[in-house]
Amino acid sequence: MSSQKSQLIILIVLAITIPLLAWKFIPSLPSIRTPPTVYSGGSTYPKSRQHFKRLDLETEIRGLPLITNVQIVDLDSDGRPDILVCDAQQNSVSYFKEVDGKWTEVQLIKDIPAPAHATLVDIDQDGDQDMIVSVLGNLMPDDNVVGRVELYENTPQGYQRHVILDEVRRVADVQPGDFDGDGDIDLAVAIFGYARGRVLWLENRGELQFFDHELLNAPGTIHVPVADFDSDGDLDIVAIVSQDEEELWGFENIGGGKFESHRLWMTVNFDLGSAGLVAADLDGDGDQDLILPAGDNLEDLDAYPQPYHGCYWFENRGSWDFQMARIADLGGTYSAAVGDLDNDGDQDIALVSMTNNWSRTDTASVVWLENDGYQQFSTWQIASDPIHLVTVAVGDLNSDGQLDIIAGGLNLRKPFQRIGRVSAWINQGKN
Repeated sequence: MSSQKSQLIILIVLAITIPLLAWKFIPSLPSIRTPPTVYSGGSTYPKSRQHFKRLDLETEIRGLPLITNVQIVDLDSDGRPDILVCDAQQNSVSYFKEVDGKWTEVQLIKDIPAPAHATLVDIDQDGDQDMIVSVLGNLMPDDNVVGRVELYENTPQGYQRHVILDEVRRVADVQPGDFDGDGDIDLAVAIFGYARGRVLWLENRGELQFFDHELLNAPGTIHVPVADFDSDGDLDIVAIVSQDEEELWGFENIGGGKFESHRLWMTVNFDLGSAGLVAADLDGDGDQDLILPAGDNLEDLDAYPQPYHGCYWFENRGSWDFQMARIADLGGTYSAAVGDLDNDGDQDIALVSMTNNWSRTDTASVVWLENDGYQQFSTWQIASDPIHLVTVAVGDLNSDGQLDIIAGGLNLRKPFQRIGRVSAWINQGKN
């Protein structure tokens, strides 16, 4: 009996201590280079010394905007920047164009169920920009076969629709590249799905016909950046997987349309909330690094910022070795864009938050990370309004030589206040 009592006491102690230890240590995973000294449950930062002036693109917001992606591009090839927008509320792709100092929205494509991303590429190599749309089919969690990849061929009569991949689950991203070295443009595809997903590359067989090859079978693939990550002269693919397990995968192009898979990173913190992936040479050493915004917790009934949210930099060390460092701790971080925001010759980062502590009015929704030239970053707050931001891009909107910021709002959760659809901040330089 004494032995049984001892065993019972040990089990009770373990039952109490193990959850407490997990509660204390799991949020610190993955490991970080510079941990935040204070975590308040909502992130605020010093006011930016680089001044950004809010530019209202729209005078009236109807309903609850559901913007999934914004980009700064020259859509109409007139030499001036436009703002390309994917809208899951209106199920459309549109763009804002500046005419006589006023930004006007023009609808390009309608009746697309929950477009996630629009990629501009001259897929048929006829000298104009076509558009490839990643179709979720349903913005909300759904494991049905509702996704598609649609190609909108640019013709003198307007965009002509071609479905180049269907009967798949929700598609979150498509990126172009010549992966088999035959001179035409193939496509990398992120099929997010929900409980089931995949990474594909679509081989261009000519005449807008594509053959799909599977690279990975895993749910929750968000983005598939394309670049020569191993500096061997051909294009590789990377992908961030966010469901079930949080993993970063690389697909090394070994020639002839063949790829070798590398799991570059994973974390046992399945609640990290990977929200996207950006390829950029952050440290200026000539190769492509990866930037991971983490803060997606929309599956929670009460989405709230967590101490492991923020921005993570994966430094490319060569030979498919990527070293991770946490460079910001913004609660609810959802999207990142890289550019030299202060014109000092190095790469900075703009971040937006989806689920900061919005019960306060001072918590950050837009920040920028100032690079000191040695990849040590200072976080500066640009705005706390609007909230629920999920997509960000940088570019020179007014052609003054300084990078501006645009962001889009996805308003799925309370509070339904301080709502924005597409917002811009014009870079005014140092205060």
